[in-house]
Amino acid sequence: MSTAANLLKFVWACWKLNLSGAMEYRMSFFLTAGMMVVNNVVWIFYWGVYFTKFPVVNGWELQDVMMMWAVSAGGFGLSAVLFGNSYAMSTLIANGQLDTYLTQPKPVLLHVLISRMSVSAIGDVVFGLLLYALFGDHTLAGLLKFGFGLALATTIFIFFNVIAQSLAFYIGNAEGIGQQVFIGFVTFSTYPTDIFRGLGRLVLFTVIPAGFISYLPIGLLREVKWTFLAGATGMALLVTAVGVFVFYRGLRRYSSGNMMSMRG
Repeated sequence: MSTAANLLKFVWACWKLNLSGAMEYRMSFFLTAGMMVVNNVVWIFYWGVYFTKFPVVNGWELQDVMMMWAVSAGGFGLSAVLFGNSYAMSTLIANGQLDTYLTQPKPVLLHVLISRMSVSAIGDVVFGLLLYALFGDHTLAGLLKFGFGLALATTIFIFFNVIAQSLAFYIGNAEGIGQQVFIGFVTFSTYPTDIFRGLGRLVLFTVIPAGFISYLPIGLLREVKWTFLAGATGMALLVTAVGVFVFYRGLRRYSSGNMMSMRG
């Protein structure tokens, strides 16, 4: 069996193990995921009321905002469900808990990312799919565009957080910074990009690239704007490359916590 096939088999086994652990307490599982759906519905209700008074906001209609939430919630949900440690790496690094991953012949960053699942984020995935079912383009082309938009959003969510969390290699415990970065990123990814102007808009497409997620309903789902799509794809590749570089560069500075536990 090829190396790539073995790696995919390993990733799939980790995902199944995470899901099995989450499903061990099924009532808690469904309540946690369900509460996240309810939480998101509150925001959708707010936007619904807003658009009854202002049908168009800087060119954005209700359907565009709903699809923005579908992509943002779905992308975040997939990143936290499949690569959950992208939001918790700083604690592992600061406490010297990477030893378990360093002792095994698997790519360290990949192993770290897939070894945790956020149960509540399953609610975000379900919520995103429900919004697509209600407001999305159900043609084959629409489905493919939505799928590609989810892939871009998921990638940017994962590796932007990898960069933020990897600061723990350089400054010690970066949990507070990571949390603030996460909150800010999610917030900006769920507001129509065109309400921002000047420096704020520039920041959303550079320093905090949440604009590439929130603009997907206009630049990809409603109509394919090739310049934007190229920029979004380029940003996804860039944050991936920078995230991998920052993590492995920081790993050289890592101090062992003498953790002898093993993960299968």
